[in-house]
Amino acid sequence: MRILAFSDLHRDAAKAEAIVNESRGADVVVGAGDFASCGLGHGDTLNVLRRMTVPFVLVPGNHDDLGELCAACADWPLAHLLHGQSVVIGGVAFFGLGLGSGVIDPEPWNMVLDETEAAQLLTLCPARAVLVSHSPPLGIADQQKDGRHSGSAALRDAIAQHQPRITICGHVHNGWGQSGKIAQTPVHNIGPRPRWFVV
Repeated sequence: MRILAFSDLHRDAAKAEAIVNESRGADVVVGAGDFASCGLGHGDTLNVLRRMTVPFVLVPGNHDDLGELCAACADWPLAHLLHGQSVVIGGVAFFGLGLGSGVIDPEPWNMVLDETEAAQLLTLCPARAVLVSHSPPLGIADQQKDGRHSGSAALRDAIAQHQPRITICGHVHNGWGQSGKIAQTPVHNIGPRPRWFVV
């Protein structure tokens, strides 16, 4: 299965257009959150991405309004909005965990998930799934410019336990393009430039 993945478009319609153009060679497209900015402008990217003709797995980011994303996906048959849920596409399970988890800055628009909630939702992740998370796991591709590690310990522990095929995340802009491993699971912080994976 060929997966085209990205995160953190933050209302950039031109980047969304590039993803639509590249998606023609994909079996599944994965969007790891933050389609909007500060809770506003979801349509700037989602209205462009609706033109894709392949299944689209997405999770809400900390900049996204979950209700707005649900409404946008309600009449979009190819979109699978996952937050604590899984879907099987082409025989491969995808599990999603959205919003911000780990170290979070206290902004009124910030959609967050505390570590206890994250750990509880992650118990539902099927073994050998493609795990799509907005936040990275603690210690991999999660270092901010000031040196702080801001990833999720709950996610790190769940990856070690469930051993997904791959973990695709975003959120920490300073970590875009960085990768690592937890046990045998590759972890990739994507960013808005689309990347290809085969699972």
